[in-house]
Amino acid sequence: MRKFDGDELVIATHNQGKVREISALLAPHASIFYSAGELGLDEPEETGATFAENAVLKAKAAAMASGKVALADDSGLSVNALGGDPGIYSARWGGESKDFNLAMSKVNEALGGAQDRSAKFVCALAICWPDGHSEVFEGEARGVITWPMRGDNGFGYDAIFQADGYDISFAEMDGDKKQAISHRANAFELLVRDCLS
Repeated sequence: MRKFDGDELVIATHNQGKVREISALLAPHASIFYSAGELGLDEPEETGATFAENAVLKAKAAAMASGKVALADDSGLSVNALGGDPGIYSARWGGESKDFNLAMSKVNEALGGAQDRSAKFVCALAICWPDGHSEVFEGEARGVITWPMRGDNGFGYDAIFQADGYDISFAEMDGDKKQAISHRANAFELLVRDCLS
């Protein structure tokens, strides 16, 4: 397991919601963050078959282009009754404009009257060095799909996801509370333990 011991890290995303969450989680371990958007880096085509493969693709592209260590996440919603969909296509369910209100409506419509509304958020984190070496960490948060949408916090599918043991959606949760139990937090716990400490 290679350790990260630098000060600068590229967060390989153009999604400002992810940049905020990742920066907050990593603040104790790196002092300077850049986003792929800030650096004008292109987003590579996500051709992987898994969250982990897509995370590595994004981290590697950002590390090679910037010459700095880069961290990428690939995450999404996996609904059991939909065979794991939307899965790695979570953002694409929102169409060209990545409209998550549309994506959430499509999930609800696809579920129809299904009794099984269990789902999980999955996050794969990849940290990659400019020489191409990468490490991958995966986390998940289990829960159920609720309808109608609830809450104004969060982003993505948060307004229809209720984590096990809670009676509010991710989008109704205080940001700090969500971060403590989220799929991203679980993956980061492994990253910090094995790669940053």
